Amino acid sequence: MSQEAERVYTINLGKVWLSPNNQRAKRAINMIREFTEHHMKTGQVKIDQDLSKAVWNQGIRSPPRKIRVKMAKTDDGYVMVSPYEEEKKAEAPKPKKEEKADTKVEKVEAKPVVKTEEKKPKAEKKVEEKKPKKEKVPSKKSVKKAAKKEAKKSSK
Repeated sequence: MSQEAERVYTINLGKVWLSPNNQRAKRAINMIREFTEHHMKTGQVKIDQDLSKAVWNQGIRSPPRKIRVKMAKTDDGYVMVSPYEEEKKAEAPKPKKEEKADTKVEKVEAKPVVKTEEKKPKAEKKVEEKKPKKEKVPSKKSVKKAAKKEAKKSSK
């Protein structure tokens, strides 16, 4: 297969959420099919079982909003749509990060000691600055209601 026959796309399925919630996953599959027909210029589309499971994974009511797919034309004339899997990068950069991480740990250990000493005086200042709360003054309505209740109790 040539490079033209194999392509990777991110399909936006946001419009699926405009359809009724009991038809969303079916609509998502149809949108993937329509997208493939349009971009690969063929009417014969086969959707891989893994892609179908990825769309239906969260149920019919909540398909994903977007999905990354790989489309490949076959010799038989149809397009196979499957989920895209990224290749993992080599593990060579990891040792460099470990060396840098060691130096960062040493710096981090020195800083908290200084910060904890500074935080204690600030906490004491906050305690001193707290103002006593004011007592609530009853409103006219609440005073009238209380008077009515007392009048009813005394009349009984």
